[in-house]
This record gives sequence, structure tokens and C-alpha cells, in this order.
Amino acid sequence: MTTATASRFLDPAVLARIDNLELLAKTVVDGFISGLHRSAYLGFSIDFAEHRAYMPGDDIRRIDWRVYGRTDRYYVKEFEADTNANFSVLLDVSASMDYVGGGAVTKLDYARYLAACLTYFSRRQRDRVGIVTFAQDIVDLVPPSAKHLDIVLHTLDRARAGAAGRLETALPKVAETLGRRSILVLISDCYEEPDAILHGVSLLRHRGHDVILFHVLDPAELEFPFDAPTHFEDLESGDRIPVVPEELRDEYRALVRQHVATLSQRLREQRIDYVQLDTGRPLDRALFEYLSLRQRMNRVP
Repeated sequence: MTTATASRFLDPAVLARIDNLELLAKTVVDGFISGLHRSAYLGFSIDFAEHRAYMPGDDIRRIDWRVYGRTDRYYVKEFEADTNANFSVLLDVSASMDYVGGGAVTKLDYARYLAACLTYFSRRQRDRVGIVTFAQDIVDLVPPSAKHLDIVLHTLDRARAGAAGRLETALPKVAETLGRRSILVLISDCYEEPDAILHGVSLLRHRGHDVILFHVLDPAELEFPFDAPTHFEDLESGDRIPVVPEELRDEYRALVRQHVATLSQRLREQRIDYVQLDTGRPLDRALFEYLSLRQRMNRVP
């Protein structure tokens, strides 16, 4: 699979034409993994690849005892995800997620595509999968289970952006619903102050969960490309303010860069993975970041 072909499978404009989330996720994940197997990324723990002779210092849990029974020799498995984890998507469905400006799809649609792909990938890894959608409060809750892939995809399919959102109040309620240690993928536009976001997300981390925050923004929110004076409406509050874009563009861009930099630094200080995503770009960066997280987890004794 060429890079150009792989990119087409991950392009949100192409994905928007696939109206079945399970088909979309299968197309993206299978194509993405196929591309990995044809590249230098085979070392990602995404599937069983081969055996090799046991060496002193290897984790004995990786010994293939069936092979030992047939050959009387010790061999270890390489590149196999040998842990079954609880995996849950925490999806922000607040009103601001319904925005589309310079991207091909709304922030919520981009988030739904990403969530579907990661859930499908995790179930392929034999993880138990679940989802929580939220705004100020929990909207839908599907606890992690080996049998819940279809329910998660159905929940994503009917997710709609609605009320004003607050991560600071919603995430503590989400934390109360989560039992054993999980991999949590939080997808949000982080339409709040960094302190409020950190308060909510840190609670998840302090309870022992592995958290990765995907911060989803439309290209127009990053670049502020508008020209004509107009009124801008806050999708969360409904407030409207008159704006002359060219007078505010530089200040606006600086504020966005500061917001992203502050979130990135403070979350990583709390050992929370942070990835900023542009809805106009393919999903490959998000998938690589998630695979990197899984690889690090698999190396922890």
C-alpha cells in the first residue's frame, strides 16, 4: 500500500461518504494495519508476527508453551498484544462540537470517525470496549464488554451535538461509572480554560486509568481565515459579538497557540497523553499516537 493510497483511506472528506460506521472503521483500520505491515512499523504490538528463540532476560510470559511441547525448545512470541484491556471512548457531544468551518466535516463527525476506528482496533486486539458521551452531564453510557462493539458503534452513529458542555463537571461523573483500570480515549474540542480541563482529566488519571486526550479543532479555529466584518455566535452560549477579523487575527492565533501549548505541557506533567488534531487532516497521526500508547503500556511489567 502506497502512502498516497493509505492517506485516501484516512481522509475525512472520503470517510464522510461512507455512511456505515462499522464499514468505515474496518476500511480504515484494516488498511492502516496493512500499511504498517509493509513498513518499518512492524514492531508495533498490533498482531502476532513470528517466533524467535528465547534469550536470557526475556519475559517468560511470552514463551509459547505449545511450541515448547512440540519441539522441547523455548520460543517467545514477538509483536503480539498479549493483554486484554478495558477500553472506553469518552466523547464530548457539547454544542461547540457541531462546528465546521475550514474542515471537510464537523468536529463531532471527525471525532465519531476516530472513535469508531479506535474501538474497532481495540476489539480486534480482544479488548473489552465501551463508550461514554457527555456534555455537562452523561448522555449515553455503554460499559466495556467483549460483546459491545455493535452497541458502541450504534451509540456513535446516533450521537448528536447538543447542550453546552463542561468537562470540569462531566468528567467526575464519568469517573464514578468506571470500574477497573482502563484505557480512556477522551475526544473533545477542549472549549474551556486549561485549569478546568486539567481538573476533570486529572481525576481519571489519579484513579489509575491510562488517558489520551485528542484535542479536535477545525482549521478555521486554528487559522481564523475570515475577511469580512461580521457577527460571530458562540455555539455554547448563543452570545453574538461583532468582529473585524483582520484586526483580531494575530491576537486570536496567539491565544489559540497559547491554549494548545498550555494544555499540552500541563497534561503531560500529569502523565496524560495529549494530541492536537486538525479536522481537515487524515486520521493517521491519531492512529499512530494511539498505537504508541499501546506499545508503551505493553512494555510495562
